Amino acid sequence: MTSAVRTITIVAAILLVMTLSGVFYVVQETEQVIITQFGKPIGGPVTSAGLKMKAPFIQEVNRIEKRVLPWDGPSAEMPTRDKLYIVVDAFGRWRISDALQFYLRLRDERSALSRLNDILGSEMRNTIARHDLVEVVRTTKGRKPTQDESLGNTTPISNFPAIQLGRVALEKEVYEAAKGKLAEFGIDLLDVRFKRINYNPAVAGKIYDRMISERTQIAERFRSEGMGEAAKILGQKERELRSIESEAYRESQKLMGKADAEATAIYASAYNQSAQSREFYGFLQMLETYKTSFSQETTLVLTTDSPLLRFLKGAQGTGTTAAAPPPPANPPKPGPPPTTPVPNAPTPIPLEK
Repeated sequence: MTSAVRTITIVAAILLVMTLSGVFYVVQETEQVIITQFGKPIGGPVTSAGLKMKAPFIQEVNRIEKRVLPWDGPSAEMPTRDKLYIVVDAFGRWRISDALQFYLRLRDERSALSRLNDILGSEMRNTIARHDLVEVVRTTKGRKPTQDESLGNTTPISNFPAIQLGRVALEKEVYEAAKGKLAEFGIDLLDVRFKRINYNPAVAGKIYDRMISERTQIAERFRSEGMGEAAKILGQKERELRSIESEAYRESQKLMGKADAEATAIYASAYNQSAQSREFYGFLQMLETYKTSFSQETTLVLTTDSPLLRFLKGAQGTGTTAAAPPPPANPPKPGPPPTTPVPNAPTPIPLEK
């Protein structure tokens, strides 16, 4: 009798423990609970943390995450409006806002991630197809590119094409389009971002050629600006050089004029001592004039009473280049003209150097 009572007592204790364990359950701070009875939800979601009770054996606890969950979508190839194929890799953040609706439509997180891939991938493909590549690559409208400070205040290094929206606006467009669709599943979409954008290998060559042509255009602009600055510097140098040369020429001419004036004063003082000195000075000036005016091939026509003719005849007779004596103070009256040679007849005389 004692062993039978003991056995009954042990079995009753086990049943009591099993019953109590089926009645009580604990809800953590990071989760919410849906109670189902024979697979159907009973009541609303339990969101407050603590020790809770339920009917044993017939009711089941379904735990649903309450924290923010990540979504890392697969890379997908999609075309832009300008017919360029790119590979887009995106990520997002979401959480379960309506646990009952989430349980009824999706049941678990695996189904939720699959539905996120479908909806976000579709909206992302539609958004990319409505815009050009530059809208996806550039961040925001009106953003100015950073310029190297060592370049100084020069013209911008490139003329980027104008954009209408930018990548941030496209991400917001995807977010707004997918948020309403995911709300039907009890999912609250928090954010969507483009993680990586790669060129398709088929169009990578065209993209690189465009980048090379753009950089070549920038280099040509820098070369033209440099040549313009060089021409400006050379022009300024030429102007300064001509100014220096003209100033030096003016000073030299001023000094030469002053020197000539002083030399003329000295000559005038020296040759103005007497009538013979003045006459001698005039003769020397005449010789200088002839020396600078005539060359070896010059033919000179002189009259018989020319002082130069008398001087040249005297030089031929004596073999010296002594100056002709001055005329007498009271020259004799001329007699009758001779028969030969004809008076005052021009005689061509070739000059020798």
